[in-house]
Amino acid sequence: MEKEKIPMRDGYGRALLKLAEEKKNLIVMDADVAKSTRTVWIREQYPEKFIDMGIAEQDMVGTAAGLALGGMLPFATTYGVFLAGRAWDQIRTTICYNHLNVKLAGAHAGISVGADGATHQSLEDVALMRVLPDMTVVVPCDAYETEKATLAIAEQEGPCFIRFGREAVPVVTKKESPFILGKANIMREGKDIVLFANGAMVQEGLNAAESLEKEGIDLMVVNVHTVKPLDTEAILEATKKTGCVLTAEEHQAAGGMGSAIAEFLVQNYPVPMKIIGVEDSFGESGKPEELMEKYGLTSEQIYKEARNLLKKRGE
Repeated sequence: MEKEKIPMRDGYGRALLKLAEEKKNLIVMDADVAKSTRTVWIREQYPEKFIDMGIAEQDMVGTAAGLALGGMLPFATTYGVFLAGRAWDQIRTTICYNHLNVKLAGAHAGISVGADGATHQSLEDVALMRVLPDMTVVVPCDAYETEKATLAIAEQEGPCFIRFGREAVPVVTKKESPFILGKANIMREGKDIVLFANGAMVQEGLNAAESLEKEGIDLMVVNVHTVKPLDTEAILEATKKTGCVLTAEEHQAAGGMGSAIAEFLVQNYPVPMKIIGVEDSFGESGKPEELMEKYGLTSEQIYKEARNLLKKRGE
């Protein structure tokens, strides 16, 4: 049975509507892409809680910092590539250095933006954000989890960055599924190899696990929705259980979740490991599903790399 597909940005918009009812100090900011990011829902229903900053990402982040200093709870929203890239200095020096309670939402993240092409495909944002001291980094896997993650970062004191894609993706969690910042979720148990994934790659991992199961290979799938702080306890436990690690993310293979996990494991429990991501390349225009296939972000690639890893381990 095919799973329902919902854009993750819908989950973000729903969460903002809930927060608008609950928090008097909420202020939602957007850089002239409100329809795309779903902040338009706030503009329509709570216009007093919405500010369109125009195409001025650095100004938006600086203004968000000032609002936070004044006791407001700002959610600064735009495409991830512009938020993390253009406004990185303001995020670093104004927000993180001063531990300001600003929430940053990077929409249209990853390669699957499609026809907008390389300039709009954010493949470096996790790397840019996770290197910053004091920054929480969250990459939810579907619309339900995006909603929960948005609500969670609203309660987390300090800078937070959440990234989500544009396209509708399969719903792999349930409305009642638990979500705790910094705590990875086991989506499928397994004993032969573990896949740590986030974003749209969680569903790809579950699909790969079904294919591998037919060959007697037991793939464990763990949803690492919080890249920082990393759930090192769960990662270590799963790694010790399987002795073989794959990671998969819709991001550059360098600098993202896979790198964070590798940094931890190489110092604590080194095992055979492969990071699946975009290999040192910009994206291009195309249909989302075609781009995911071209850049190796599919269940077929996970299946292939899992078999290769097990061969290297001698199985």
